[in-house]
Amino acid sequence: MCNKNLRKYFSTHNLRHWQVAEILGISEWKFSRMLRHELPEEKKQEIIRKIDEALNEA
Repeated sequence: MCNKNLRKYFSTHNLRHWQVAEILGISEWKFSRMLRHELPEEKKQEIIRKIDEALNEA
């Protein structure tokens, strides 16, 4: 399975794929397709940063 660290991060924060996609401003379909292949480390960090920002605002 690709992007295990991201998937673990989502489950730790009780986030569903549709919620992460909404935070990123993309469709759930596009986000799910992104996760099919291993993402570059920079992209993973960008996703985590955006999620952290959104969670801190809430």
